[in-house]
Amino acid sequence: MSRSSRPIALRKMLPFSNLRDPRKRRTSDISYDSDESPLLDIESGFGSGSSSSTPLRTLKPDKKKDKKSLFSRLKPNKVHHPRTISLQATDKEKKRYGPNVIVNQKYNILTFIPLVLYEQFIIFFNLYFLLVALSQFVPALKIGYIFTYFGPLCFVLLITISKEALDDYHRYKRDKEANSQLYRRLTVAGYQHIPSSKIKVGDMIHIMKDQRIPADVILLRTTEETGASFIRTDQLDGETDWKLRLAVPLLQRLSDDSDILDISGRIYADAPHKDIHSFVGTFTHIDEETGEERVEPLGIENTMWTNTVLASGSAVGFVIYTGKDTRAVMNTNHPKTKSGLIDGEINQLSKILFIVTLGMSVIMVGLNGFRGLWYIYVFRFLILFSSIIPISLRVNLDMGKSVYAHQIEKDKSIPGTIVRTSTLPEELGRIEYLLSDKTGTLTQNDMELKKLHMGTMSYSSDTMDEIQTQLAAAFGTQANNKGGRRHIAHRVKEILQALALCHNVTPSVNMDGEITYQASSPDEVAIVKWTEQMGITLMGRDVNSIELRVDSTGDMLRYDVLNIFPFTSETKRMGIIVRNRQTDEITFYEKGADAVMSRIVQYNDWLDEECGNMAREGLRTLVVAKKNLSEQAYQDFSEKYHEAEVSLHDRNMLKQSVVETVLESELELLGLTGVEDKLQEGVKNTLEQMRNAGLKVWMLTGDKIETATCIAISSKLVSRNQGIHQVAKLKTSMEAMDEIEALRSKTEHCLVIDGESLQLCLDYFKDEFISIVCLLPVVVCCRCSPTQKADITRLIKDYTQKRVLCIGDGGNDVSMIQAADVGVGIVGKEGKQASLAADFSITQFSHLNKLLLWHGRNSYKRSAKLSQFVIHRGLIISVMQAVFSALFYFAPIALYQGMLIVGYTTVYTMYPVFSLVLDQDVSEDIAMMYPELYKDLTKGRSLSYRTFFQWLLISVYQGGAIMILSILLFEDEFIHIVAISFTALIFNELLMVALEINTWHKVMIIAEIATIMIYIGSMWLLPTYFDMTFILTSRFAWKVAVITAVSSFPLYVVKIIKRRIAPPSYTKLI
Repeated sequence: MSRSSRPIALRKMLPFSNLRDPRKRRTSDISYDSDESPLLDIESGFGSGSSSSTPLRTLKPDKKKDKKSLFSRLKPNKVHHPRTISLQATDKEKKRYGPNVIVNQKYNILTFIPLVLYEQFIIFFNLYFLLVALSQFVPALKIGYIFTYFGPLCFVLLITISKEALDDYHRYKRDKEANSQLYRRLTVAGYQHIPSSKIKVGDMIHIMKDQRIPADVILLRTTEETGASFIRTDQLDGETDWKLRLAVPLLQRLSDDSDILDISGRIYADAPHKDIHSFVGTFTHIDEETGEERVEPLGIENTMWTNTVLASGSAVGFVIYTGKDTRAVMNTNHPKTKSGLIDGEINQLSKILFIVTLGMSVIMVGLNGFRGLWYIYVFRFLILFSSIIPISLRVNLDMGKSVYAHQIEKDKSIPGTIVRTSTLPEELGRIEYLLSDKTGTLTQNDMELKKLHMGTMSYSSDTMDEIQTQLAAAFGTQANNKGGRRHIAHRVKEILQALALCHNVTPSVNMDGEITYQASSPDEVAIVKWTEQMGITLMGRDVNSIELRVDSTGDMLRYDVLNIFPFTSETKRMGIIVRNRQTDEITFYEKGADAVMSRIVQYNDWLDEECGNMAREGLRTLVVAKKNLSEQAYQDFSEKYHEAEVSLHDRNMLKQSVVETVLESELELLGLTGVEDKLQEGVKNTLEQMRNAGLKVWMLTGDKIETATCIAISSKLVSRNQGIHQVAKLKTSMEAMDEIEALRSKTEHCLVIDGESLQLCLDYFKDEFISIVCLLPVVVCCRCSPTQKADITRLIKDYTQKRVLCIGDGGNDVSMIQAADVGVGIVGKEGKQASLAADFSITQFSHLNKLLLWHGRNSYKRSAKLSQFVIHRGLIISVMQAVFSALFYFAPIALYQGMLIVGYTTVYTMYPVFSLVLDQDVSEDIAMMYPELYKDLTKGRSLSYRTFFQWLLISVYQGGAIMILSILLFEDEFIHIVAISFTALIFNELLMVALEINTWHKVMIIAEIATIMIYIGSMWLLPTYFDMTFILTSRFAWKVAVITAVSSFPLYVVKIIKRRIAPPSYTKLI
C-alpha cells in the first residue's frame, strides 16, 4: 500500500509481535478509555494521589425516580459468562449463543396497540378524557353526542399514535436493511453468501473495505502486509479518527485464508459487557514445531466491534459476540427522556383545574340542595365542565416545540446547530447555572508549542532558532567539538528525538509531496509539527517501525517499535520502547503530566517551579524522560509483561504493575514542554454576556490550578475587578472548615479549587460548602475526572433546584452533559461524541449567546403564553356553561353540542391561538444587547400560580359577561341563545389573541382573518345552530358587538393602565 493512499489516522500504535521471539508481544489497551483520551487531555483525571481520584460521594438516589416499572421487575436479569469457542466450531456449539438479529423496534404487531395506548393513558389529560367519553355510554350520564367527546380524544391519539407508528416503521426498515446485508462466510466448501441475521458465534466472516462489521469479531487475518488494519468508529463512539487493529500473528503468517480451517485452536473471550475500550481474551493453539500448547493474548487491538467500518484492505474475522451481546447493542441504552420545567408546571396546573372542575360540579349540585340522585348530577356536571381541562394543550405545546426547534436550526447566525431533544427549547430560557469544560470548549483545542525548558536552558518562541542551530550541531561535524556547546547540543538532540518518537502520530504524504499528520489528539500533532520545524521530520510509521529524517544532514534514522504503552486517564502518561537500528540501543521514552512524572524521574530542583511558571502563562505542560535498557533488561521485562498479558484476571492492572516496577524508576529527565491552547472566537464576549444575564458560571477542568486560573482570567470568566480565592492542597477537615468560613465573606469572589480539596469539603461539610459556593458568581474546579463532573452537576441540581446547562466537546464530557437539565455539545476536534449525546449541538461556544438570550427567551415566553391561553379557552366556555345551568335551575344540560363544541377548540380558534408561537416581546437586537433581560425569565413569572389565577379571573369575568348579556339583550329571542353567545365567544377569543400579541406577524393576521371567514362560512353549513334570517339582521350584529365589547374592552383598558403604572422591564429599552 503506498504511503500516499494508505489510511493514516492512528489512535494508538501497537507493535506487531516479533516473529523471531514469541515472548515479545504487542500491548493491549491498559484501560477502558485508552482509545478515547488524548495524551495531553488531562481534563479527564486528577493530577496525582489516590485521594484525587476518589469520586465524589454518591448522592442518595431518589427512590421515586429509581422505582422500576412492572415490566422491568418481571423481566429477569440476564447473566453473562465468558466463552471459549473452537476455531472449527460445530453447529451445536454455535446454537448456544443468540442470533445476530438487530432489533431497534419498540413494538411489534401484537404489542403496538396495547403499549401505545398504555403510554398515552398514563397521561392524566388523556385518561381523564377517556373516562369522560366512556361515561357517555351510560344513559344516566349522557349529555350530548358521543363524537363530541370521542372526537377531540381520537384526534389527539391519532396524531400521537401515527407519529409513533411512523418512527417505529422507520426503525423497522433500518433493522431490515441491516439484517439483510450479505456477507461471505468461510467454510470448508469455500465462501458462502449469508445475510447478517444468519451469522453465528464461531463463524469466520470475510469483510471487504468500507463494509460494516456485522458482529463483534476477532481480526484473524488481513490483506495488509504488516498485519494491521484500520477501522472507522464514528458510528460507535462518535470519534472521527481511525483506529488501528492487529491480526492474530500465527494466522496472519498463513499463505491463504482457507489455511485457517486447518488450524486447531480455540479463542477465549471474556463475558459480554458495555465497555467498548476493553477486551480480555486468549488464542490457544498447538505449536507445530514443539507440539506444545501455546497461549497468545488477545486485547482490544485485535477486535472489531459491530457497526464499525473496515477502512483498509479486506479481513477475515472470527465472530465472538452476536446480537444483544455485541458492544454496540449493549451500549444503546436510551438515556432517560428529559422533560422541561414548564411541563411539570403545567402538570401542577392541570391538577388545580381538575379540583376547580370538581368544585364547580359540587357547588352546582349543592346550590340545588343535593336533591334526588345528586351524585349522578355531580358526574354530569363533571362531564359538562370537562373542557376546563384542555386535551389539546399538550398537542399545542408539542407542535410549538417543533416550531422552536425549526427556528433554531434555520438560524443563519448559528449555522450547524442541531436540536436533538425537541422537548427542551423552553429550558434554554430558564438556565441559572452554566457548567463548562475548558479544553476544546472555551479553547480551540488548536495547540502550539511555545516553550521548552531543560533545567539550565529555556527556549521560547523568539529563541527557537537556537534549537535548530544546536540540533544541526549535534548531528553535524560540529558535534565533535569539546566543551559546553557540545553538551547543550547533545541535550537538545535527546529531547527532540524523544518528542519525535514518543507519540501516536502517523504521517501521510499528499499528491504534491507535502507531509500531513494524523492523530487522536491535536496536541500530539502540535509537538510533531514543532519537531519538524526544528529539523527532525517524521517520515514514516507503521506498527513495527518509525522513520525520522534529520533535515540538516538528510540522514534517515530508523527505529524498531518494541512496545508502546498508550495514554489513559488513570496513568496520565504514555511510553514507548524503541530499538535504534544503527546502534542497536534500546530506549524507553515516556512523557506525561507533571503530577505523575515528578515521582518517576530522577531528583531535580527545578521541575515543580517551572511547571508552575508555565501554568501561570496558560500553557499545558508535559514532562519528557527516558531510560536506556540493556538487552538483558529488556528480555526480563518482556517475559514478565507477557505473563501479565496472558492473564485472564486483572490483566490491565498486572501489565501496569510490570511497567511501574521494571521501567518507571529513576528516569532521566530530558525536559519540559509548554503548549498553548488558543481561546475560541467570541468566548470573552459570550462569558461576559452570560454573567450579565445572571448565570453563575462554573468551569470544570482537569488542568492544573494555575493553568485554569490563567484561562479564567484571559477568557473574562473572572471580571476585571473581581477577586480570586484559591483553595488547594487541603489535607484535614479543620483546614477545610477554615476555608469555608473564609468564603462566607467573599461571596463576590471567584473560587478556584482543586479536586482533592473539593472532595474533602464535600466529605465533611457538604451542606455548608455547597450552600456557599452556589452563591458565588464564578467557580473553577480543577483536576476533575469525567465522573466528578457529572457528580458536581447532579449536586448543584439537587441542592439548588435550579436549571443547569452543561457544555463540552469531548467524550469525557458526555456524563456531565447527560446529567444536566440541558446538555450542549460542541462539534470539535475530538469528534462528535459530546454532540451526539447532547440535547443541542453547536459548532462553537459563542453560539450559546444566541441560543439562550434569543431562542431561549422566545421559546419560554411563547409556550407560557400559549399554555395559559389554551387553559383560558377551556375555562371561559365552562364558566358560560355554569352560568347557563345556574339560570335554568342548575340543570346539567349542555349549552353547546355537536360540531360547535368540537369546532370551538379546532377550526374556530386553533390557528389564531397557535400563531402565538410566533410572537416576540422584544426585538432580537434588544435581547442580545441587554442580556440583563434574561434574569426575569429565570424567575418563572411568565407561567406561575399568580398568572394562572389572573387568567382564571379573566375567564370568570368574560364567561359570565357573555352569558348574562346574551340572556338580557336577547330575552325576546331566547331560542337563538346558542348562536348569540357562541358568536360573541368566538369574536371575544379572537380579540383576546390580538390583545396578547406584542409583535404582529403576517401569519397572525392571516390566521385571524381566515378564522373569521371560516366561522361566518360555517353558519350556512350548520342550520341546526344558526338561523341565517335572524343572524343577517342588524339587531343581531350590534347586540353581539356590545356583548363582545363589554367582555373584552375592559381588559384592553387594564393592559394600558398596567403598562403605564408598572411597565415591563423591556419596555424601557424599546
